[in-house]
Amino acid sequence: MANPRKAPVLAAEMAAEFAGTLILILFGVGVVAQVVAAHLGDHDSIAWAWGLGVTLGVYTAARTSGAHLNPAVTVALAVFKGFSWRKVLPYALAQTVGAFVAALIVRWNYSEVLGAFDPGHTAKSQFVFSTMPGNGALPVGTWGAFRDQIIGTAILLFLVLAVTDLNNTAPGANLAPFIVGLIVVAIGMAWGTNAGYAINPARDFGPRLASFLTGYGTAWRDQYGQLYFWVPIVAPLIGGVLGAGLYQLLVGRFLPIAEEPEPGRVPTAPGPA
Repeated sequence: MANPRKAPVLAAEMAAEFAGTLILILFGVGVVAQVVAAHLGDHDSIAWAWGLGVTLGVYTAARTSGAHLNPAVTVALAVFKGFSWRKVLPYALAQTVGAFVAALIVRWNYSEVLGAFDPGHTAKSQFVFSTMPGNGALPVGTWGAFRDQIIGTAILLFLVLAVTDLNNTAPGANLAPFIVGLIVVAIGMAWGTNAGYAINPARDFGPRLASFLTGYGTAWRDQYGQLYFWVPIVAPLIGGVLGAGLYQLLVGRFLPIAEEPEPGRVPTAPGPA
């Protein structure tokens, strides 16, 4: 039997990033829709579904692309781990489109429930798709949310590097996606109040755009009317670089050198054949 035709490497990697992020958002935005609009589940349901979505998304994409699923991860790996800068924008685009398509699917599937819960498609249900300061209700402003997103994404990247660094005590390749998912669960449980723990520009912008195109006219603003969409884009990019840099400064540079994978590839699964 002839071998299947292989796509060009970058195209295959972009397809994997698209698919992995789509899986992540199907579970993440889907659970928020279920909890908020249908009143099934609670905050813990949201934290666990997001974490499991990350785990399953990483398993989907790891072999082909390294399963970044997050522009903040991609940029941080380019800064500190030798990931090719020419791939940063294609990866970010694929991640954002994957998040966008997944959010459209959730929006379509939950259209009746969302319509009954919030007929005007207002901020009451907007945070099903994208984050807002104070989780839509608490008195947290733009800069409080900006600070929160820097810290939350710094924690994410610090720990992702810690558990995927082959020089450190990294878990086995088949277990690393589960550990990364647990990191996201923990961040959701401990750092979700101020800004909904987007910690991922694609996760927020893709669904925000999908909601805007399907009836949420105030999608770009927060519940106070402030232009907000840029916060979960800019702050995670800063926080990711900060967290990865702190890991390198405090831990990574002191470890004995082991065999490294391809630059910028999170060692969650074997590399491409």
